[in-house]
Amino acid sequence: MKEDVYLIDASIYIFKSYFSYGDEFVASDGAPINAVYGFTRFLSQFIHQTKAKYIACCFDESLDTSFRNEIYPDYKANREPAPPSLKRQFKLCQEVAKVMGVSTYCDGYFEADDLIGTLAKHYQKLNHSVHIVSADKDLAQLINQQDRWWNYGKDAPFSPADVFEKFGVHPHQIADFLALTGDSVDNIPGVPGIGAKTAGILLNHFKTLDEIIARNQEIKYLSFRGAKSCQKKIANNIDAAKLAKKLTVIKQDIELDNFDLTRKGLDSSRTIKLFEYLNFGPLLRRKILEIADI
Repeated sequence: MKEDVYLIDASIYIFKSYFSYGDEFVASDGAPINAVYGFTRFLSQFIHQTKAKYIACCFDESLDTSFRNEIYPDYKANREPAPPSLKRQFKLCQEVAKVMGVSTYCDGYFEADDLIGTLAKHYQKLNHSVHIVSADKDLAQLINQQDRWWNYGKDAPFSPADVFEKFGVHPHQIADFLALTGDSVDNIPGVPGIGAKTAGILLNHFKTLDEIIARNQEIKYLSFRGAKSCQKKIANNIDAAKLAKKLTVIKQDIELDNFDLTRKGLDSSRTIKLFEYLNFGPLLRRKILEIADI
């Protein structure tokens, strides 16, 4: 049986750590490392728990822009710019992942989601079970029957059936679902007035956004409350829905130089040097060094 593959949406856990840990975590030069400390604890715990042999961390190289901003300039425009101290810590988090032997990926044009999507497709073709590790529901669109979407630290891994139970649509319908409802986190407007429940009804009946658009005149004959007004909302916002779909679908065809996700051995001298700079305590140091034996 082939080893499971774990693809981590690293940015989620870096942001979470940045806002969860206080200013008392500083490097030897006094620079804040609260995000690095939290991310290191997460990644170390994750490897100890899963004993992952095939693992990657994907990072957002640019926290402010991507190819999606060329499609829609207001994409993620609702977010405050990342503080300089957080941007600096992203680089350190990449270094932490590398010294743990974890493959790291980042790109200035494509987002971490697209890197994960490309790696997922590659390993799905090789018949590995792929675990998408993220709190972002967008990434649930990537899983097939043997795969899992895992909001680590909060929920157990979700199968496709679990995704359907939670969101009311199948994984392959998630991009269409978000194109209809919009995504406030990424500032994607979607179709005004279409909520999650209505989007689920439409996709369960028509299966795809393209079919909803093509057959929108049929919506008013469906037996749910507000069907007539729903038809008008769709008909009046076809271009908006198509635009949103371009933003919500994750790319899976990025040209990558390397697809090898085999976890490498620890470089002890490099690791200890990094520990010294980051002022890590003995417990965390030992936890990381023990990874070499997993």
